Amino acid sequence: MELWEKISAIDLGPIDLGRLISAMVTLILCLIVIRLLSRLTHRTLSRVKKLSEPMAGFLENCVKAALWVLAAIMVTGALGIPTSSLVAVVSVAGLALSLSIQNVLGNVFSGITLLMTKPFEPGDYVDIAGKTGTVKSVGLFYTVLDTFENKQISIPNADVTSAPLVNFSAEPVRRLDLTFTATYDAPSEQVVAALLEAAAAAEPILSDPAPYAAIRSYQNSRIEYALWVWCQTGAYWDAVFAINEQVGRSFARRGIEMGYDRQDIRVISD
Repeated sequence: MELWEKISAIDLGPIDLGRLISAMVTLILCLIVIRLLSRLTHRTLSRVKKLSEPMAGFLENCVKAALWVLAAIMVTGALGIPTSSLVAVVSVAGLALSLSIQNVLGNVFSGITLLMTKPFEPGDYVDIAGKTGTVKSVGLFYTVLDTFENKQISIPNADVTSAPLVNFSAEPVRRLDLTFTATYDAPSEQVVAALLEAAAAAEPILSDPAPYAAIRSYQNSRIEYALWVWCQTGAYWDAVFAINEQVGRSFARRGIEMGYDRQDIRVISD
């Protein structure tokens, strides 16, 4: 005790040796605790199966940053420096930083929302505010799509969470809502039979649910027919191409002429 009192009495200016030693001990303990808690956080997050790797890394960095700020405040207090002013400085700095990078923070928190809620996953075919493509990756700042034309689109996560989203890959089966036309000369029952025949001949089309065909509307020079068929989600485009080809063949076999816009002109002689 006497030795400690003598050491503590040594004057090093505004900070005595006792406080300096106490601060060093506090720093060492903080380093040990930070290391242990970082390992514990990593192990805990790695066991969460629904948590993606980018999300886990972001949470680990947030925990480390919070621990380092807390350690700095504790070491400062051990040195005898009033921590209230330090906390105020950290608060003001954090506020200024958040205001200056609010757009970035918006993308980050939107990315966290996407990673947690998972409205889509890599490999899904989606439509985000008119941008369609296959999801390549979901990061903390951007969602990356690969388009059908092999283009890459990076959409800020804040725009993704605020825009209407259509996930075409969410369900295993999709319905094709197709429209075909025929002239008024073709009997409607013949056209409907031709459409159903084409649906039965197209391989990607499912028989259950059963295809459905009916008159959609009457136009000036043609009749529009609706054809509803179902297919596996992964075979969507194959089904579209196959049904178009089979409808053309079925119409040709039955002598059905497809309808086009036309205008009839009558010449009246005196």
